[in-house]
Amino acid sequence: MLSESIAAADGVLTAPSAAYSAVDNLEIMELAERYNAALAARIVGVLGNNQDVVLDHGAGTGTFAKRISAHGYCVECLEPDERMAASIRQMGFTCGSSPSVYSSGSFTGVYSLNVLEHIEDDVAELYELHRLLRPHGKLVLFVPAFRVLYSSMDRKVGHLRRYTRGALRAKVERAGFRVLSCSYFDSIGFFASLAYRFWGNRRGDLDPRTIAFYDRWIFPVSLCGDRFLRRVLGKNVFLVAQHSVGD
Repeated sequence: MLSESIAAADGVLTAPSAAYSAVDNLEIMELAERYNAALAARIVGVLGNNQDVVLDHGAGTGTFAKRISAHGYCVECLEPDERMAASIRQMGFTCGSSPSVYSSGSFTGVYSLNVLEHIEDDVAELYELHRLLRPHGKLVLFVPAFRVLYSSMDRKVGHLRRYTRGALRAKVERAGFRVLSCSYFDSIGFFASLAYRFWGNRRGDLDPRTIAFYDRWIFPVSLCGDRFLRRVLGKNVFLVAQHSVGD
């Protein structure tokens, strides 16, 4: 199912020594034009001034770095996987291997798409993102939702967890941020992902035809459903937070 695939494959921040087994999934996900465009539009709407320097935290294959930079932002990337980092640099982006290579207050915005669930100590990573942001800087997090949806796709790409709105908000606030909004995303995707868990393929592979079908016909309807269900359910959690001055 596309909905389950997107939940796992938008981006990944892995240890440099770990072989990421689902790069093919990341590349296939570039076919999800409407989904990627909708997510990029939401990020741009949060970040504001497009003259600012922002960080793509766990840039993967560079799908969103390209989209966000097309809106005029100066995007720097963080991606420890050497194969993907090399590809990102060939696109013309600066790419670091870990948050530690950046000075405190380096960015006015950070976005992180389906990355936090791969990191064992996610709260420590959030503290690092807080350090990298300037006062009042914005953080955008997009993570897979609900443990009940954990499937072969999650196992394939190395997800350690899925989140609820409340759990993600608590961790972000613990790291010193002020949460501005937190909602679920892709309401129909919740049901599609639940079906995938019980009846999908056990390898966690993606089907390009399924991706194209969901992206064209189902995802636009799901966005409409989000207007009514975003506080109740969805395949992902979309959170916006702000660096609190003095923290």
